[in-house]
Amino acid sequence: MQRTIRTFSVENTENFKQHLLSWSQQFETALWLDSNNYEQHYASFDAALAVEEFTAIKTDYLNAFDKLKEYQTITKDYIFGYISYDVKNDVERLSSHNFDGLGFADLYFFQPQKIIFIKGTTIEFHYLKMVNDEIESDFKTISNMSPRAQSRGYKTDESFDKASIERSRDTQPDIEEQKIKIKLRIHKDEYYSIVNTVIDHIKRGDIYEANFCQEFYAEDSTINPVEVYKHLNEISEPPFASFLKMEHQYALCASPERYLKKEGAKIISQPIKGTAKRLISAIDDEKIASDLYRDEKERAENIMIVDLVRNDLSKTAKKGSVNVEELCKVYSFKQVHQMISTVVSEIEENMHPVEVLRSTFPMGSMTGAPKVSAMKIIENLEETKRGLYSGTIGYFTPNNDFDFNVVIRSILYDEEKKYISYSVGGAITVKSSPEKEYEECLLKAKAMKYVLLNSK
Repeated sequence: MQRTIRTFSVENTENFKQHLLSWSQQFETALWLDSNNYEQHYASFDAALAVEEFTAIKTDYLNAFDKLKEYQTITKDYIFGYISYDVKNDVERLSSHNFDGLGFADLYFFQPQKIIFIKGTTIEFHYLKMVNDEIESDFKTISNMSPRAQSRGYKTDESFDKASIERSRDTQPDIEEQKIKIKLRIHKDEYYSIVNTVIDHIKRGDIYEANFCQEFYAEDSTINPVEVYKHLNEISEPPFASFLKMEHQYALCASPERYLKKEGAKIISQPIKGTAKRLISAIDDEKIASDLYRDEKERAENIMIVDLVRNDLSKTAKKGSVNVEELCKVYSFKQVHQMISTVVSEIEENMHPVEVLRSTFPMGSMTGAPKVSAMKIIENLEETKRGLYSGTIGYFTPNNDFDFNVVIRSILYDEEKKYISYSVGGAITVKSSPEKEYEECLLKAKAMKYVLLNSK
């Protein structure tokens, strides 16, 4: 579908981004994607906002990929949305019967009336013709909004580290004045037992690795989703951040991980396995990153998932085109160091983009290996349905390219149910220590917990 494209220049991109996200809240549907200007391979833009449904698809997992394929083919336009983890039940003969406190649809995509891209200091408006007469007024409205982020009293990253690192331990705070009471779905001793069960499966040869996840949640709680997201994004600054609003449901995502991208005939996957905390001392911080790179257990986790990704990509790749561009490279983010690998392939020109997603979903970094066996085991051991967590948020372009993240380091919120949820997980191998795995989960959960207890 044809869109009217207008470009503008701005001097202060960061201010414009803050205004743009606030402006988007007048719409029932909005999806914001932000790279936080992180230097990454294969970036297409610095940030993008899609708002206001023109058409949409919302469905459960049954035949979800077929429905998405038909919708994407017919629309021939930008579509933005998500695929939840439980669409795995469409790919394999699996099921999900665990507790779900949120109730997100399994798959949702929409064709936006209005899309705004930020590329450097250039702002591109891509509006459907039915609303293209609003471009000029929208640009002026967004540009003239008052800055809000600095008025919220957010703490700096340094104060976040010092104030909160000791509080992110195995017990949750129970302070009278706190409005949000965060609860654990699985307590520490039970977590240890489950990890040992996974290790027993590995020793029996059922699997090589499994990504086991646990939920932290709050009931009868209310937050300001935009302000919580801004705070989470500010202290994390990840390359695949996203803010999704669907009427009363929200996903506040600070993901460091790309699931899958298509650029023409090239497919790119960048799985993460291996985590270490950041340290205040530059010397100590450099050492812990170096130790992560050499850690045998962490490298083994990463390499097992790389092998799984190579196998997944080979299902749609031209023969001999699957290649590992980077293996176990350590990247540094504000809160953690992460070990990331980059696996690429080339597909035939007539390969449908949805088929590439179907053949690789869900991402191996969130399941384990072999994938189907790992998914069956973790489904039986986890207490809650993952839903959108460990699924993917992203978009398709009119020329059949796409880019999708992995929904981790994220807060999910249902405003009507007053239910807040965030989950974290870790890869369990035969060398895993339950105690260390639990510590890693708390490290990953630290930013989400902090912003929920401290945002205004």
